Amino acid sequence: MKKILINIYNDSLIFSYKETTEAQVNLTKTNIINDSELLFTTKYIEENEKLIFLFIKEICQDKKIYRATFETNELALFFMDLLRKNSHITALCIREDSMLSYPLYEKIMENKNINYIECESIPEYMIEMLDAKGIHSESRSEVFYPSYFMQNNNLTNFSKIFYQMNIRIEEILNKEDKEDFNAFCRINKYLKTIHLDIYNKNDLETILNILIQNRMKNIRILIYQNIKDYKTIEYLKKLNKKIKKKKLKIELVYSKEYLSNNIFIQMMMNTLKIIGIILVVLVIGIISYIAISNYIALQEVSSIQENLKETIKENENTEIVDPIDSTRVIKNNYIASILTINPDVVGWLRVNNTNVDYPVVQAEDNDYYLKHNLYNENDKNGWIFMDYRNNNYELDTNTIIFGHNMYYSGVMFGTLADAYKKNWYNDPNNLTISFDTIYESNEYEIFSIYKVPKTNDYLKTYFASDEEFNEFVSLIKGRSVKDFGVEVKPGDKILTLSTCSNHTERLVIHAKLKA
Repeated sequence: MKKILINIYNDSLIFSYKETTEAQVNLTKTNIINDSELLFTTKYIEENEKLIFLFIKEICQDKKIYRATFETNELALFFMDLLRKNSHITALCIREDSMLSYPLYEKIMENKNINYIECESIPEYMIEMLDAKGIHSESRSEVFYPSYFMQNNNLTNFSKIFYQMNIRIEEILNKEDKEDFNAFCRINKYLKTIHLDIYNKNDLETILNILIQNRMKNIRILIYQNIKDYKTIEYLKKLNKKIKKKKLKIELVYSKEYLSNNIFIQMMMNTLKIIGIILVVLVIGIISYIAISNYIALQEVSSIQENLKETIKENENTEIVDPIDSTRVIKNNYIASILTINPDVVGWLRVNNTNVDYPVVQAEDNDYYLKHNLYNENDKNGWIFMDYRNNNYELDTNTIIFGHNMYYSGVMFGTLADAYKKNWYNDPNNLTISFDTIYESNEYEIFSIYKVPKTNDYLKTYFASDEEFNEFVSLIKGRSVKDFGVEVKPGDKILTLSTCSNHTERLVIHAKLKA
């Protein structure tokens, strides 16, 4: 039979499990406290909680014990309510070789007596909150690697978890991913969208159960896999009806290639007969359309920029309070003033000797501002936007900004291609990029410019270690059209600008935040 063993060793109470056939100790007949083994069943402890509490308190007082050592997270969680009433216990030690569990972390935060905890590993956001409460924490492992779910979504501190509006799940969830997703849902208050790259029935049901258990509402789950199976589609329809009352919604996002091959194939076959007749007219029409569209685009962007100048001038002497944190000082009033035009504005980007001089926005995903302008109007030019994974409150290690290469009209990142020309990047005046936020005025020094086939390897926002960061820097420096002689080391912050060079390549610029 599995029982709980309590030992006394120096200044510690040791709690562990033991398989035994011995009868449980009856504390009502015990008046001697010594160093012998004491065994209890969990049922006995639950039924005699007050008696056990008095017994443990008497031991701590008599033996001057201040530390409680537990074999597992589970065992520590079982005794935390009793320890909360015991002012003698101020330190905890968890022997289990695993991460500190979130339920145990919550119990520790509720305990006013605990000021020290030791365990195998502790997530960064827990360390941050424990430290804020005055609890010193130590982990036995040298490096803590978060779950893939936490790492991929750059959830490295409490504020990121609390404010995150979008998360992405790229592969099947393992046990650690599920535990961390549950912890994320218990903390987060702003989640709007979950992006699922792979459909897995068990994972989807797990995600929904966790969302419902944590009473999270108004959340869209976007599945990007091209699902063709009729039974699966019917199942998802029924599931959608079931979760509608919980204000949750599942949506299938099919690729353009799939839609093209399966919906319009018959239409394409029929139109092939008349393509030869209209080809010349079509070419002329396209050329005319592009010319007119580019002219209109340039005029529209110019009009928006003029309106921005007027808004900034009207509010230059107005005191603006941070809508998220009223205690935080707003340094750049000119950016804060245009939040009335679009609350998605997170900064302002300028690149010397180009047309890039725009406010930067951020949406719930990286698709919205590909087709909408600053006024949230449908616009093929889109707008300059920050990666949805980046933290706009405090800049990440790698802040990524995207924009269309509208090279005919020159709007958005249409003139950024000049940076790949020798006469541009050999001019020292062009190698400083300005990216201001509401709270800071920042200058970045360019250290890499290159073109690369379509890839995501330069779009990382989070690095698990200094070694991973150094490998990343070595990779992007090695692609550069020129060695700019700029040292980039762990702790530095990077600004990445990304746009299309052509249908198969991307133009990328990396710059380091100046000290």
